[in-house]
Amino acid sequence: MPYYLIPIAFIAIIVLFSAFFIVKQQTAAVVERFGRFQFIAHSGLQMKIPLVDRIAGRLSLKIQQLDVIIETKTLDDVFVKLKVSVQYKVIRDKVYDAFYKLEYPHDQITSFVFDVVRAEVPKMKLDDVFVKKDDIAIAVKRELQEYMSEYGYDIIKTLVTDIDPDSQVKAAMNRINASEREKIAAQFEGDAARILIVEKAKAEAESKRLQGQGIADQRREIARGLEESVEVLNKVGINSQEASALIVVTQHYDTLQSIGQETNSNLILLPNSPQAGSNMLNDMVASFTASNQIGEAMKKAKKDGENQ
Repeated sequence: MPYYLIPIAFIAIIVLFSAFFIVKQQTAAVVERFGRFQFIAHSGLQMKIPLVDRIAGRLSLKIQQLDVIIETKTLDDVFVKLKVSVQYKVIRDKVYDAFYKLEYPHDQITSFVFDVVRAEVPKMKLDDVFVKKDDIAIAVKRELQEYMSEYGYDIIKTLVTDIDPDSQVKAAMNRINASEREKIAAQFEGDAARILIVEKAKAEAESKRLQGQGIADQRREIARGLEESVEVLNKVGINSQEASALIVVTQHYDTLQSIGQETNSNLILLPNSPQAGSNMLNDMVASFTASNQIGEAMKKAKKDGENQ
């Protein structure tokens, strides 16, 4: 081959290879001929006319996401920032509309999101914005789907992913929540304290009842023991008065012995002579006799008053 033909062959090979191009999966290539739309090439090995056709651009057919942050005011005059995530994709059969009808699709979507959110949120109070965030997302999707489908875009889903009120409002909401929880905790503590007091009172009442029953049983047994002691002493020729005196003297010394055994007992002065028991018995009998006489006198005076 002559040497002058080598550059021509080289240029011919380059031109031939430039006729072929590769389009990746989930991608569409727009081919123009002298600035005019020619065809849309999808994934695989494609061919165009060298030096005549050119690839004007490529569009991804994958699902994409656009995050839009909007600041607006609620019905109760609280400024809040919302983050709306829009998931969208180019419709495979409308690549021409998506490429030629919209210059900046992100700006178009952002404008629609701003318009819808600032129309919906001012109708709601702050608490309703948190509760009805799905309603806001549905309204955004409905508006976007209606307008963006004409330009070759399909809105897959819209999500309100963040709601951020003013810092002072959040602090106030936290204080309200904390106060409510403290109120509930105080109610539970009050209920527990009341139950504890009631149960303690029940336990004390039951303790006193059992204590009284024990004292009554003790006194009953003491009386029975005294009765038996008097009967035993009567059998050996000691009359009832002498037996009573003997029992009183015995109990008197038992009391002194019991007090002497207690190291932490208070000071108590009691007569300790042998005649003390007899004197105590005589005093008791005299007091009982006087009490009976006073009772009889009161009954007689009452009866005389009724007769008059």
